[in-house]
Amino acid sequence: MATSSPPRRCVVVTGAFGNLGMAVARTFREQGAAVALLDHSPPPAGLAAEFPAPHCVLGGIDLTQAASAGSAMETVRRTLGSIDVLVNIAGGFRWQTLEQGDLEGWDTMFAINLKTALVSTKAALPQLLESRAGRIVNVGAGAAARPAGAGMGAYTASKAGVHKLTESLAQELKDRGITVNAVLPGTIDTPRNRADMPDADFSRWVPPEAIAAVIAFLASEQAAAVTGALLPVYGRG
Repeated sequence: MATSSPPRRCVVVTGAFGNLGMAVARTFREQGAAVALLDHSPPPAGLAAEFPAPHCVLGGIDLTQAASAGSAMETVRRTLGSIDVLVNIAGGFRWQTLEQGDLEGWDTMFAINLKTALVSTKAALPQLLESRAGRIVNVGAGAAARPAGAGMGAYTASKAGVHKLTESLAQELKDRGITVNAVLPGTIDTPRNRADMPDADFSRWVPPEAIAAVIAFLASEQAAAVTGALLPVYGRG
């Protein structure tokens, strides 16, 4: 007697066109999920061909704005049919001291690191609540869980906000079928980081694919009992 296969999971990845976002999108695709890749930047050449239907590639999305995020999530719902997993990767880094830096830099860090996670989650939440096993995985920062170095104040403060958002939302949703967790990467081994820190020992950094594997686990059925966790993924850093 034939058995029906489980329904395909639908995964939204924000900040999907960067190194970590691409690693996460590819990992979920390889697991059989339908993936929606969202980013503020235009899609790189060839990305739509790499992620054809049933996947969905959306560029030019301002995830700091409720209307833009809401429109994107509605497009995902119409295209994929549901949203079961949200991975909030959208973000960025700026080094500046308080004395020499500007206050706009703080606004920028909070907007692209914390507000994008907040706005994206709120926009996707109605669909996640309809899922049989909703999952939210945020990307915090190992640096925000350690004493902050000079020039790291704005970045680590914004990522600490992501950590607290994760913990609070986990409590809010724990009885409604959604788990909320965060990974806290150390230095990620990307071409940009190698260029910025050419004298570093790259072997101690964390490959994007290793972080993607942890995110995929937190989104899996095997991690159904895990919520409110801030999971360090430091490599040997």
